[in-house]
Amino acid sequence: MAIFELAHFPEPGVQAEHRKRDYFIAAFTFVTTAACLIIDSFAPIEMQTALAVCGWMFLLGFLWGECKYVRVQVLIAVAFATIGENFASLFMRGYIYRFENLPAYVPAGHGLVYLTAVALGRSGLFQKHARQIAVLVVVVCGAWALWGISGMAERQDTIGFLLFCVFLLYLFKGRSPMVYLAAFFITSWLELVGTTAGTWAWAEIDPASGLTQGNPPSGVAAWYCLVDAVALQGSSLLFKSLDVCSSWLQRRMDIKS
Repeated sequence: MAIFELAHFPEPGVQAEHRKRDYFIAAFTFVTTAACLIIDSFAPIEMQTALAVCGWMFLLGFLWGECKYVRVQVLIAVAFATIGENFASLFMRGYIYRFENLPAYVPAGHGLVYLTAVALGRSGLFQKHARQIAVLVVVVCGAWALWGISGMAERQDTIGFLLFCVFLLYLFKGRSPMVYLAAFFITSWLELVGTTAGTWAWAEIDPASGLTQGNPPSGVAAWYCLVDAVALQGSSLLFKSLDVCSSWLQRRMDIKS
């Protein structure tokens, strides 16, 4: 079986619509994410609440224009990512925020990040140039991962290289490669901005495995791809379950009538 499979990639030359909404969501999230993380790097802890309120307002506003499937995916992503943040940061201490808490804006931020991955993944740009973008991502992320274990990086990044390998599995074996491709861009961006600004820092030694990791790990997008995969599969299972329940109730009503 081939390692790299393109069965779930759009066909070359596919006709795809360039929707301004998709690009606006992406541009908005890239800009506001950077602004939020930079502000939180020096502002008092109370500012996190104000940033959270703004985040939820914009997220709910964007979701107003989405279908029910995307809305449910975003809600699942927010719930799963928030649980993961509490475990990975507050309990395991794999990375630590500036005030050693879970900032109030993080749940809404994860919702915006997931929605951005969906919007970019379905955009005309990504649909038409899927294979070229995939090559770019693999080359850039691969070079980053190799640099992290080469001895030239400030910190040895064994975890980053392993996560890069996991990311490749998501990209070429997963059923939603366009979402994972888009996730690489937005998640790498927010991780580089957040760690550079000092909003959070990754532990030099991963507490779960004892392996070295960068700040951030080079393949950190793989963690976000896990959130995306849970959101996509979770929403699918939820709607299938609702359909089964609806069919069962309908049969019961038919029998009684």
